[in-house]
Amino acid sequence: MSKGVQIALGAAAVAVLLGWFAWAQVEEGSFQYFQTLEEFQAAGETGRAVRVHGYVATGSIERDVTGKQVRFRVQSEPPHAAGEAANTLPVVYASLETPDLFKDGAEVVVEGRLEGAGGVFHASNLLAKCPSKFEAAAAEAEAEAATL
Repeated sequence: MSKGVQIALGAAAVAVLLGWFAWAQVEEGSFQYFQTLEEFQAAGETGRAVRVHGYVATGSIERDVTGKQVRFRVQSEPPHAAGEAANTLPVVYASLETPDLFKDGAEVVVEGRLEGAGGVFHASNLLAKCPSKFEAAAAEAEAEAATL
């Protein structure tokens, strides 16, 4: 076989394998960037790496400088919209370096695993969403339009 045919067969094999992998992921429904807190708690899975979306509960952030970790709680609704949530997820983030936008009420996605019987989520990565100026401006514009 010529070198060109070998390369073409190799490329075709790689394309078929990638296509099969993509199809299997879509077919299983496992292509999901994150789970909501309700979905995660309903699944009740421990030990599996997941991403969980929620909001930092007001007054729950505790920085442990000696242990080099941050403890906080995640709730499903924004604190300003729903007040104090009864159903929260305790999170331990194994670093003191948090995103600049990480604060009480911030929208976050935590990546990690639920460990042990205590139900503590051990996060290896913490993502904080930037609040959009445009969402606030749109809400103000709608409120003004409603009063006219």
